[in-house]
Amino acid sequence: MYKIGIDLGGTKTEIIVLDENLTVLERKRVDTPQNNYNDILDTIEILISDVSQNISDFSLGICCPGAISKQTGLIKNSNTQCLIGKSLKKDLENKLQKTISIENDANCFTLSESKMGAGIGFDLVFGVILGTGVGGGIVINNILHCGRTNIAGEWGHHTLHQNGNSCYCGKSGCVETYISGPSLEKRWNKLTGLTQSMPEIINNFDYTIGKQWKDEFLENFGYGLANVIDILDPDAIILGGGLSNIDFLYTEGRKSIYSKVFSDIIETPILKNKLGDSSGVFGAALLD
Repeated sequence: MYKIGIDLGGTKTEIIVLDENLTVLERKRVDTPQNNYNDILDTIEILISDVSQNISDFSLGICCPGAISKQTGLIKNSNTQCLIGKSLKKDLENKLQKTISIENDANCFTLSESKMGAGIGFDLVFGVILGTGVGGGIVINNILHCGRTNIAGEWGHHTLHQNGNSCYCGKSGCVETYISGPSLEKRWNKLTGLTQSMPEIINNFDYTIGKQWKDEFLENFGYGLANVIDILDPDAIILGGGLSNIDFLYTEGRKSIYSKVFSDIIETPILKNKLGDSSGVFGAALLD
């Protein structure tokens, strides 16, 4: 059976067709319609129609931003705001007259890296998204583990500092409020007075003015993932998202994690992803 995956991103929507050997047969990207839910549904329908004309039988998976409530099936916490409160799965199934699978971007990332990327050969993989937000996913023996209420892997909303930074989720001190891209940029501005993006900060890093910022970043990164290791003890941790391109996370960052893990044996690999920004669409295609 052929596999079709769709990555519904905030700015682009990508579709891919894989054969039974996971060979890419077709691939296409278009802009994601902004602020119009029905236009998003129409875009997905058109893309599927374009690539499925010569395919008799296929599975269909969707990777979308935000979480999917297991109780209601509605989208929540999505940076594509017109999706919030919508029953994307049900609406697409009615429109396409086909059963689909749908998961958030962190779960799709982890699934694709486990089966096709840096996680090949590891039984228990924890996938990390470090970007505009902080997310995670868990794959055990190549099977996605979502948990009883679909929140497995959500380490970005573990409390890192009690009574710390306010988070949009309503709590304080969440990991995401310390090591997401926007949070790090905000802290950089407060410490240095400079308004710069994360790529600008990293590519032109000045240790004389940035020492405190980097030390705090590494400390928070270390505690966040050490907690994950203490609870889950994964065979590998794979980093994705824009911040996964920061080289020192795999050296100084790993050292910071290891120094905080509750174990006399600390050897969890901290790996960079291999599929880049295609992890979502591959993961979507691999959903069962």
